[in-house]
Amino acid sequence: MAVEGAGGTPGGVGTFLLGLCMAVAGGYLVTQQVTVHTGFWAFWGGHTFGLTLVPLLIGVALLFVDGKSKAGWLLTIAGAVMILAGILLNLQIYFEPTSLFNTLLMLILLFAGLGLIVKSLKSAKA
Repeated sequence: MAVEGAGGTPGGVGTFLLGLCMAVAGGYLVTQQVTVHTGFWAFWGGHTFGLTLVPLLIGVALLFVDGKSKAGWLLTIAGAVMILAGILLNLQIYFEPTSLFNTLLMLILLFAGLGLIVKSLKSAKA
């Protein structure tokens, strides 16, 4: 029985692990330089978060009455989607100031690691 490499290909497990470590380190460093803030809730106008709770709460109430209620499931899912969309639409993401060296180091680690992972998973016959 032949020993196979990463992902069942003849690629090297060592290359895969090195790439994984590099990609994780680069991804970690990039995410450490990002700051996430939230803005004011402005879904369908200013300060309307409470309005997006109405379908969710009605849907939950209908599901407690009848767990198979299609209207209850529809309202619950629609309400949850509206709340999630409102949160995502109001996020403000900033890349913190850093030196060019640090930025290059982070991005090279991330993309070189991803390249090594792909290389290790690629079949040698291709």
